[in-house]
Formats: sequence, structure tokens, C-alpha cells
Amino acid sequence: MKWKQGLALAVGAILTIGVMAGCGNDQGKKDHYKVGIIQLVEHPALDAANKGFIDGLASKGYKDNVEIDQQNAQADQSNLNSISQRFVSDRKDLVLAIATPAAQSMANASKDIPIVGTAITDYELAKLVKSNDKPGTNVTGTSDLSPVEKQIDLMMKFIPNLKKIGVVYTSSEVNSQVQVEKMKAYAATKGITVEEATVSNVNDIQQSTQNLVTQGVQAIYVPTDNIVVSAISNLIGITDAAKIPVFPAEENLLKSGAIATYSVDYYQLGFQAGEMAAKILAGEAKPADMKIEIQNDLRLKINEKAAAALGLTIPEELRNEANK
Repeated sequence: MKWKQGLALAVGAILTIGVMAGCGNDQGKKDHYKVGIIQLVEHPALDAANKGFIDGLASKGYKDNVEIDQQNAQADQSNLNSISQRFVSDRKDLVLAIATPAAQSMANASKDIPIVGTAITDYELAKLVKSNDKPGTNVTGTSDLSPVEKQIDLMMKFIPNLKKIGVVYTSSEVNSQVQVEKMKAYAATKGITVEEATVSNVNDIQQSTQNLVTQGVQAIYVPTDNIVVSAISNLIGITDAAKIPVFPAEENLLKSGAIATYSVDYYQLGFQAGEMAAKILAGEAKPADMKIEIQNDLRLKINEKAAAALGLTIPEELRNEANK
């Protein structure tokens, strides 16, 4: 009897090892993935990042085997929190967070689910990562940091006697605060004053813009600010009437009447984020070790029709650069 018991134990041990080995081989490999997308608000830049992400995933083979759960918070913090909690309950394999508030909400809801962000300026300052070079958390992604120094130089070429710039931004948005501080520091070296007008929601934009007009600004800069961008037509309606040009951080606003920008490409940023997500789903990388990526190829875009309507002359060097 003892030899039978010993044989049974040995067979059981072999089977157990076999099962464990089988589990080890399958770890990180699935036939179907659940990916959540949490987007702060609907506007062209964030929509482009959203599409780019899906295309980036697909380019790496994650298309028919991925179930995408699209959720838009419509700029409402309570909606962000509800969506984040639902993604946790649904045990998503990965979440794309579009814009800083969306990423912060999702990161507060889960320290385990991989989170890839996009349309976020500075992950470290937003307290999403320990370092932009080595996140050390469950968050990584792509940054839309705008080169504010180049934007000011661009404005100076359109307006050689530029002395006062206005900027409209959301007081609670970390992305915008970072950009405005960089702008003020660089403008000071050029002898240019920056007048700030903050808003808390879209209803404040018209009055804040009108205040800048009253203060005699010669141009207005619009950073990658989700609230302001979502209601850009309200702002430009006022600036056009006052013959004040608007220079945005990204090119989609040119369609609404802004003049020119050195623009990041939000579709490309989303695509890069999709490629990063594919590596995570494949088990090739972890967010904690994935450096925050930026876009180095910034393109000059000019709205010639809007410039002409405001009586602005486009320097030939800029026209040639934009037409490359």
C-alpha cells in the first residue's frame, strides 16, 4: 500500500508541475483584451489622439482581438470618477487616458491596471509618475508639451513691435499652468508682458477674453487647454472683432480662425500611445519602465485667410517653411 501511496503522490506532483508550467507559458497571452478609453471632453485634438491610439494598437495586431470601451466625461469630474471606477470593476486589461484630469482620475482609481496617457503636458508635475524618464508607477504615455519659446518667436515675426501678449487658460488645469509659466519666463527675456485671464468653465471664456482686449493685448495665445479649446469659437468671435490675432498651441484651432502655430500632431501622439500600449499588452514592457514620449517633429502651420482678414503680413521665410 505504501508504494501505491508514493506513486500517487509522485504522479500528483508531476501533474501539478505540469499545470504550473502551462500557466507560466500562457501568462500575459490572451485571445481577447478589454481596453477602456477615458476622454475628458470632445474636441478635435483629443478626438484625433483617440483615433490615433486605436490605429496604433491595430498597427501592432491589436484590432479584432480587442474590445474598446469608449467613454467621454464631457468635462465633468464626477463623470471621470464614475468611468474610472467602472473600468476598475470591469477589470480592464489597459486604459487609455486622454488629458490630464482623465489620467489623474484613473490613476486614483487603480494602481494596478496599466494606464497609457496622451494629450498630457507634464506627467511628473501632474503627479502621475515619479519621473518622466522612469515613471515608476502604472502610468506612462505621450506628452503634448508645446514649444512656447518658438510660439513667442513666431508671434514676434508676425507682430515686430510685440510688447503685450494675452493668454486664456483654465486655472485648475496643470497642463496650462506649466505652459503659461514657461511663456512668462521666456517673454520676459524679450521685453514682452504676458497678461493672464483664467477661466473655470466655458461660460467664463467670453468675459475673460474681453478683459484681455480691454487691457490692450496685441495677440492672444491659447495653450493646449481642454476647456478653452472646446469653446474656441467664442474666443475668436471676440478677438476677430477687435482685430487681435490668436496663436494656438495646436493646429486644429486654425480651422476656427487662429493664425499660426508650431503644432504637435495629436493623431501621431495617440498613435505613439497605441504602440506603447501594444507593448504592454504583449508583455514586452511595463509602464513603470517606459519613458514618457514626446513628438520632436513640430510643423509650422499658417491660416493665410485668417491672417489676411486681420491685415497681417506673412513673412516670406515663414511661408516657405510652412509649405515644405
